[in-house]
Amino acid sequence: MFMSENNEIKMPTKYEPNNVEAGKYEWWKEQNFFQAKITKDKQAFSVVIPPPNVTGKLHIGHAWDVTLQDIIARIKRMQGFDTLYLPGMDHAGIATQAKVEEKLREEGISRYDLGREKFIDQVWDWKEEYAGEIRKQWGKLGLSLDYSRERFTLDEGLSDAVKKVFVTLYEKELIYRGEYIINWDPVAKTALSDIEVIHKDVEGAFYHLKYPLSDGSGYLEVATTRPETIPGDTAVAVHPDDERYQHLIGKTIILPIMDREIPIVADEYVEKDFGSGAVKITPAHDPNDFEVGNRHDLPRLIVMNEDGTMNAKSGKYEGLDRFEARKQIIADIKELGLFIKQDSHLHSVGHSERTGAIVEPYLSKQWFVKMEPLAKQALDFQKTEEKINFVPPRFEKTYENWMDNIHDWCISRQLWWGHRIPAWYHKKTGELYVGTEAPADLENWEQDEDVLDTWFSSGLWPFSTMGWPDTENEDYKHFFPTNVLVTGYDIIFFWVSRMIFQSLEFTGHKPFNDTLLHGLVRDAEGRKMSKSLGNGVDPIEVIDKYGADSLRYMLSTGTSPGQDLKFSFEKIEASWNFINKIWNASRFALMNMDGMTFEEIDLSHVKEVSDKWILTRLNETIEAVTKLAERYEFGEVGRVLYNFIWDDLCDWYIEIAKISLYGEDEIAKKTTKSVLAYTLDQTMRLLHPFMPFVTEEIWQNLPHEGTSITVAEWPVVKAEQIDKEASESMKVLVEVIRAVRNIRAEVNTPLSKPIVLQLKPQNEHYKTILETNLSYIERFCNPETVAISFDLEPSNTAMTAIVTGTEIFLPLEGLIDINEEIKRLEKELEKWNKEVARVQGKLANTRFMEKAPEKVIEEERAKEKDYLEKRAKVEERIQTLQEA
Repeated sequence: MFMSENNEIKMPTKYEPNNVEAGKYEWWKEQNFFQAKITKDKQAFSVVIPPPNVTGKLHIGHAWDVTLQDIIARIKRMQGFDTLYLPGMDHAGIATQAKVEEKLREEGISRYDLGREKFIDQVWDWKEEYAGEIRKQWGKLGLSLDYSRERFTLDEGLSDAVKKVFVTLYEKELIYRGEYIINWDPVAKTALSDIEVIHKDVEGAFYHLKYPLSDGSGYLEVATTRPETIPGDTAVAVHPDDERYQHLIGKTIILPIMDREIPIVADEYVEKDFGSGAVKITPAHDPNDFEVGNRHDLPRLIVMNEDGTMNAKSGKYEGLDRFEARKQIIADIKELGLFIKQDSHLHSVGHSERTGAIVEPYLSKQWFVKMEPLAKQALDFQKTEEKINFVPPRFEKTYENWMDNIHDWCISRQLWWGHRIPAWYHKKTGELYVGTEAPADLENWEQDEDVLDTWFSSGLWPFSTMGWPDTENEDYKHFFPTNVLVTGYDIIFFWVSRMIFQSLEFTGHKPFNDTLLHGLVRDAEGRKMSKSLGNGVDPIEVIDKYGADSLRYMLSTGTSPGQDLKFSFEKIEASWNFINKIWNASRFALMNMDGMTFEEIDLSHVKEVSDKWILTRLNETIEAVTKLAERYEFGEVGRVLYNFIWDDLCDWYIEIAKISLYGEDEIAKKTTKSVLAYTLDQTMRLLHPFMPFVTEEIWQNLPHEGTSITVAEWPVVKAEQIDKEASESMKVLVEVIRAVRNIRAEVNTPLSKPIVLQLKPQNEHYKTILETNLSYIERFCNPETVAISFDLEPSNTAMTAIVTGTEIFLPLEGLIDINEEIKRLEKELEKWNKEVARVQGKLANTRFMEKAPEKVIEEERAKEKDYLEKRAKVEERIQTLQEA
C-alpha cells in the first residue's frame, strides 16, 4: 500500500517495475486465484499451454505465445468462467537426449558407458533442474497457471494414454512395422519424420560418370549428386519409351569401382528428357529408387553405418565418413578413366532440425502410422458446422493442404529417452506382442528398443492432460474439448494437425474450438532470430530492466493475428512510457481521493459534461475491448486502450477534474473523486490481462471490493452511463480548445497571455453547446473576451480554424502574416481533401458497403458530411483572405 502513517499517499513519482512486481506472483499462487474450480452451473473455459521442451530457457517466441494465452485466460476468469490454464512440459526426446549426451561427453563418458537405466536417471535429473527454471520464467511473466494440474508428457497418466493410443491404432491396423527409406540423423543416430527435416539450399555438384556396358560395346552416362552411394547401386534405369536405350533394356553394366554386374531396367520414373536419360538406382539410399527397386525386385544394399560412415558392403571404402568416401570414389573413377565432367549444382539438402546434420535417406525397419484414413476423417470434419475455427482463416488452407498430401508417419526413434514402444518380441519364436501391459512371462520376451516420436505423445496433449482415457474424470468432462489453442503458424504440421486427427479418432471431439496462430518474433530489421546472427533476445533480461508488464503489452499489442512481430527495445520503452503515464495518472487520482472508501463512491450526482463524457467513453472502450478480445484482435485492443487512457483520461479528463478537485463545491468535488475512482477501477480491470502486476498494485490502492483484481469482475457496459449528447459536446469543446492552443503555438502566444476569442457556431445546437460549457473554454483557452455569435465575420488579420460545428477566429493584430495564414489554411485544406477522398472511397467500395454493419456505414457517412463541411469552410476562408 502507498498510504503513510498520517493517511497520505506516498507513491513514487516514477513507475519502478521491480518494486511493483516483487512478491505478487507468489501471493497470487498462495491464494489459489489460478486454481480452476468445477462449478455445476458455470461455463468452463480451458486453454492448455503448448508444452515447452525441458531443454533450457524459454525464448522470446515462448514469451509471446504464453502471454497471449494468459491474456485470454485472465479475461475469461474475470468474466466468471471456470477457467483452467493448464501448465506442462514436453520430454522432447531427441533434443533433451542430445543435451544430456553433450553434458556427459564433457565429463568424458557416453550413454553406453552408463547403460540405459542409469542414463535415463541422468535425463530425469536434467528434467527436474530445467523444469524448475521454466517455472521461474513462467512466474516472471505472470502466467495464471493452475500448477495443481501441471502435466509432463512422460508422467504416468500420459504414458497410459500413449500406450492406449498405440495399441488401439495397432489393433485397427493403422500402425504397422516395415522397411522403408526414412530420414536418418547420423549424429543422433535416429529416424526423423519429414517435418523434423529442414531443407537448405547447398552448393553441390552433378558428377557425370561412365557406367561401362558388360559386353564392352560402350557405356551409359549417369549423373549423380551422391557418388558415395554408388557401392549400393543395384541397377541403372531408363525410360521404356526412350528410343536411345530400347536395345539395352535387359542387358547389364559393370558398376564402376565395385566390379559388379547390375541390370538395365525400364521404368517410367525416369525423365527421358532430363540429363542423359539414364539413372543409377540405389534402393536402400533413395526413396524414389526404393519404389523402383520394389517394382523390379532389386536387392537393397545398405552401404553405410548408422553414424554416416561406410560399411563393409562398400568394399575398400569401409570406415570412411560418407563425404570422405565421396571424394575418394570420384578420385578412383577419374583414375579408371570413367569421369566425364562435374557441374556446379545448387540443390535443396535436408538437415536435422535438432543436430544440424545432413540427413541421410536410409533403409530401415521402423514403426509407421497409416495416415490416409486419419487425415480423411480430419479433413471431412472441417466440412461440418462443428469445424475448428482457424484464426486467421487463411491457415485453414495451409492445414488442409498438408493433410491432403500427408505421408505415412514414421513414429519410431532410436533413442533411450521417451515412451518405449509397447511391443515385445519372443526370444525363441520371434512372435510379436503389442499391448498396454508387458507379457505375463516377461522373461521370454524382449521389448522393442525404440521409443516413440515426441509428437506422438504431444499430439494427445489436450485430452491426455485432462485424464483421458478415463472419460469419467471430472476435468475431462468439464474442461474438454478445450476452447482455444494459441501457437505459432510454423507448427501447424508438427503439432496442430496431429492433435486434430488424434482427438477426433480417440475422443470423437475436436481438441479445441479455435486455434489462434501467431507468427515469429523477428529483430527490428525483420530477420529471424538466431545464434549465428547474435540477435536473440532473452525475455528475462527484458523483464529485469523494463518489467514483465512492458514486455507483455508490447508482445500482445504489437501485431495482428498470423503476422510476424518485429522486436525492438524502442517498442519496449514505449510500453514502459505508457505504463508510466498510467502510473502518474493513478498517482494524481489517489493523492486527491483523501482516503475515499468503496462505499463512498457515488455516481448519482454526475452533472458535469466532462464526467458524463468520460463515463460514456469508458463504456465505449469496455464494449470495444471486449468485442476485439473475443476476436483475438489484441493489437486493436491496445490501440483502443491507449487512445482512451492517454488522450481521453490523462490528457483531458484529469486536467478538467482539477477544476472541481481544487474548487470549493464539495458535492462537485466528491462526484469528481467518485468518477475518477470508478473510471480507474474499470480501466485497471481492462488493462489487467495485459499488465497484471501494475494493475494489481494500483487497484489494491483504489477504493475496491474483493481480494485481488485477478478475480475481480470484468467490466460490462452500463447503458445508464452512456450520454451521447455529453459525448458530442465534449468532442466539440476538445476540438475548440485544441485548435485555439495550436494557433497560439503557431504565433508564439503563450497560454498565460489573454486573447480575444470569437466563435461562430453552425447552428443553435452548437451555440447551446458552446454557451453551456463556456467555463471549459475560459479555463483552457484563457480568453480576455469570448464572443459566441452567428454574425461574426473575421478580420483579415484574424487566425482561423474550422472544427465540428464551429468556426474559430482569433484577431491577432500585428501577429499575423496573411500570406502565411493562407499557406497554413492550404495545408489544412489538403488534409480535408485527403479525408474526404478516403471516406468517399470507402463508401464507393461495393465490397465494404455489402459487408459492413449498418452502424459502421452510418458512421462513415457522418464523417463524410463533417469533412465536407470543414473543407467548404476552409475554402471559403482562403478565398476571403485572397480577396483582401
